[in-house]
Amino acid sequence: MDAVDLPVQPPVEPMLAKAVATVPAEPGTWSYEPKWDGFRAVVFRDGDEVMVQSRSGKDLGRYFPELLVSLRDELAPRCVVDGEVVVPREVDGRTRLDWESLSQRIHPAESRVRKLSEETPAHFIGFDVLAEGDRALLAEPFRARREALSDVVHPKAFCHVTRTTEDAEQGTLWLTTFEGAGLDGVIAKRLDGKYLPGKRDMVKVKHARDADCVVMGYRIHKSGEGLGSVLLGLYRDDGELQMVGGAASFTAKDRIKLLAELEPLREGDRVNDGEPSRWNSAADKRWIPVRPERVCEVAYDQMEGRGNDQRFRHAVKFVRWRPDREASSCAFDQLDVPLKYDLSDVLEGQ
Repeated sequence: MDAVDLPVQPPVEPMLAKAVATVPAEPGTWSYEPKWDGFRAVVFRDGDEVMVQSRSGKDLGRYFPELLVSLRDELAPRCVVDGEVVVPREVDGRTRLDWESLSQRIHPAESRVRKLSEETPAHFIGFDVLAEGDRALLAEPFRARREALSDVVHPKAFCHVTRTTEDAEQGTLWLTTFEGAGLDGVIAKRLDGKYLPGKRDMVKVKHARDADCVVMGYRIHKSGEGLGSVLLGLYRDDGELQMVGGAASFTAKDRIKLLAELEPLREGDRVNDGEPSRWNSAADKRWIPVRPERVCEVAYDQMEGRGNDQRFRHAVKFVRWRPDREASSCAFDQLDVPLKYDLSDVLEGQ
């Protein structure tokens, strides 16, 4: 791809958000918007040249060829837009974001990418503008950048402008209602704030939940020392134990301690059908099953799927062992069920 010639050049570190427990509520200070659960992307368009840059600076364009076409059709000829790449799918008669379908799009085979681009086309949600025409907007307050966003993004089918409100009560309501459409929380931006690349100058409020899960197995850490992750399960209505995800990111000391606790429960040889990683096909996917006797509490934000066919959408955090819980009591019925909400209702009023 030829280099773009814009007042803000790639790569750009996206402005980030720090997590807080509640939606900030100082009147006249904040703008609130839904937190989209997709791939963060800064889009650079200079005529026919379009680059979709990931948060880490990589070019996502090869994984979303259909999105490059949409961006040429639905963005201003010369602009830099911050936003999110998402994949919506219909579930039970409602359209919602589908993280699983989105993650499948990162595939090394070009033929697979083309097939998925037709089956699960991606959308782009714009929520900030870094440049318009020959003018850089980084130093402009967000209220001005927000006005420019409507001039830069021309929604037709696959590009959208996120909803915003300056009403803290409305923002808090979105935190619960929009989850039913697969969204991830609420973002608050300072109305007079500049765009600060790489700085955590925004605020995010995400769902915080806990669940008691059965430890089904574990993986050895990539260093070969201690436990790398524990694999977790919940009991279905039919009594079957179903894997729902895993917890990792333990300290070196805890890895050794956890392995010592689980090794006596080891049951059989390694198996190779646990949580496959689409991001790293070379990762060792083998795991060691254990007798389903230990229960642990984990912190999570959302589930993906329906009923007895759910998984943790993102990585979960190991909190503590629960020796007071029987493994057989750890079922799907303990999970909080979000309100059903259609994606079109979230995009309404853009």
